[in-house]
Amino acid sequence: MGLTKTAIFTDEQNRLAMQLKAIAHPARIAILQHIIKANACICGDLVGELGLAQATISQHLKELKNAGLIQGTIEGVSVCYCIEPMAWKYLQHQINSMFASYKGGNSCC
Repeated sequence: MGLTKTAIFTDEQNRLAMQLKAIAHPARIAILQHIIKANACICGDLVGELGLAQATISQHLKELKNAGLIQGTIEGVSVCYCIEPMAWKYLQHQINSMFASYKGGNSCC
C-alpha cells in the first residue's frame, strides 16, 4: 500500500480533504443532519433516531469530532454534541468557492 503524499498539498487542501472524508459516510451525514436540526444532540438520542448501535454512533461521532466538524461537552454520563461553527463556516466557504470557480461552458472532453 502506498503512502499518501499530503506534504505536496497545501494545508487548506489537506484540511478540506480531511473534513470531506469525515463526512463521506451516510451515517455521518445523517448524524450531522440530526445535530443541525436539533441544534445540539445527546448521543443516546442518535441511537434511537438512526437505529444504529451505540458503539457505531460513538465511532462516527469520534470521526466527526477528530475532523473538527463537531464539538462535545460532558453532561453527567452523556456527551452533548453540536456543530463546531468555525469549522462548519470554513467547510462551507471552501466548497462554495470550489463550485463557484467552475465556469461551465463547452465540454472539453
